[in-house]
Amino acid sequence: MRLEGKVAVVSGGGTGIGAAIARRFAAEGARVVVTGRRAEPLEAVAAATGAQVVVGDVAAPGAAEAAVTRAVEAFGGLDVVVANAGIGLGGTIADVSDEAWQRTLDTNLTGAMRLVRAAIPALAARGGGSVVLVSSVSGLVAAPSSAAYVASKAALIGLAAAIAVDHAAQGIRANALCPGWVRTPMGDEAADELAEELGVDREEAYRLLNAPVPMRRPAQPEEIAACAAFLASDDASYVTGTSLVVDGGLLAVDPGGLAYDPVARPARS
Repeated sequence: MRLEGKVAVVSGGGTGIGAAIARRFAAEGARVVVTGRRAEPLEAVAAATGAQVVVGDVAAPGAAEAAVTRAVEAFGGLDVVVANAGIGLGGTIADVSDEAWQRTLDTNLTGAMRLVRAAIPALAARGGGSVVLVSSVSGLVAAPSSAAYVASKAALIGLAAAIAVDHAAQGIRANALCPGWVRTPMGDEAADELAEELGVDREEAYRLLNAPVPMRRPAQPEEIAACAAFLASDDASYVTGTSLVVDGGLLAVDPGGLAYDPVARPARS
């Protein structure tokens, strides 16, 4: 088991990618603290994994420190931090509200910063560790009407690089994980919005969303968790300051070439 003896904190650990990461880490031998805003899903993950639960919003002052303190007090230290908590609010830069912009950055970026900042002394005390910031392909390319989300996810990639440069001497590695479409509650919500707009069901919406993806499907959360486990483990001991893209080949596609793809190209009216 690659994470035997390691202690991890996973934010946004109650559902979706975060829950899958907590389960994978526990299966790999880690002891885990899951944190998030809602107690019920966190407790369900804890029941399945033996994780400790800290209810709180990492964007709020004190919440990150509480999660790190729980890890140190319950398990004796901290080796891995996964900043996964995130939200997606729509809007172009012309129409996004101040509130939506600030809430997105507070959760996706500032929450990650606070969690890692709180964790640095504990990671250094163990001789180092791994930081995984869950970004997105939206940190590398932009989707329509997603200005705040894209900005926050791009900033996470920069933050991972900054952490890697500043804390390598303490044995701390930091990387960004960039998933494409994943079947999670957040992904389902986006698919349902598209389905309602087009008058189709969720499965057809997912098919349309993934038509440009060479693998023609969204990821399962467990596939993203497997990549997080690699970055957290000593197998990635010389991997730092970079981004691992997990997108089924999406970013390898030349958008102009989709006109030649009978599956991906739009139907003619």
